[in-house]
Amino acid sequence: MTTFPGSPKLLKGAIIGFDLLNPLASVIIFQYNPKEVTRSVQGQMSGGDGAGSEVTRLKGPPKETIGLTIEIDATDQLEQGSSIAGSMGIYPQLSALEMLLYPKSVDVILNTALLAAGTIEVSQAEAPFTLFVWGIKRVLPVRIAGFTITEQEFDPNLNPIRASVPLSLNVLSYSDFSVTHPGYHLFLAHQVVKETMATIGSVNNLAAVAGGGVSIL
Repeated sequence: MTTFPGSPKLLKGAIIGFDLLNPLASVIIFQYNPKEVTRSVQGQMSGGDGAGSEVTRLKGPPKETIGLTIEIDATDQLEQGSSIAGSMGIYPQLSALEMLLYPKSVDVILNTALLAAGTIEVSQAEAPFTLFVWGIKRVLPVRIAGFTITEQEFDPNLNPIRASVPLSLNVLSYSDFSVTHPGYHLFLAHQVVKETMATIGSVNNLAAVAGGGVSIL
């Protein structure tokens, strides 16, 4: 089947966790882009009811949560004779996603050894710095709140070969990072892009109102 030469190249969404010890284990590129992305945005107001002028003050950017469902399917790889899909199904892809919520085994072993040696306090393991990538205009630092994996088909060795995974992501803003952390600047850049988009939309709306002969003054 030939592809129409003028058709645009489809960008793939992704979730990327930055792990210096094992960077390749934390890259999850969506095999199929989700049909829907649900976003919930809650304002962070500083003042309460009846606080006068303080009621309109903002103490920071809104809290945003993102929901989406990703589909993982080994059918194409199996048809192409992939040895990995043939022996493991989609287990590697599911594992890459799950490892974003696991402490690294090396940290667990180290902390166990420190506790056995009598160390009173050990540092907790740190999750990878995780990004939700949805086009060039939306690259957001996130924390995965949780997900449910529904394994829907299996090969003869009971490896999953198809699964549906609804994800819940909490967007992290510059309020959640120190000024030296890359997440601080990444979210700030995202807000600047959003402000630019809002300005473009407002200009277009004003032009439409003016063209309709409606006065807003």
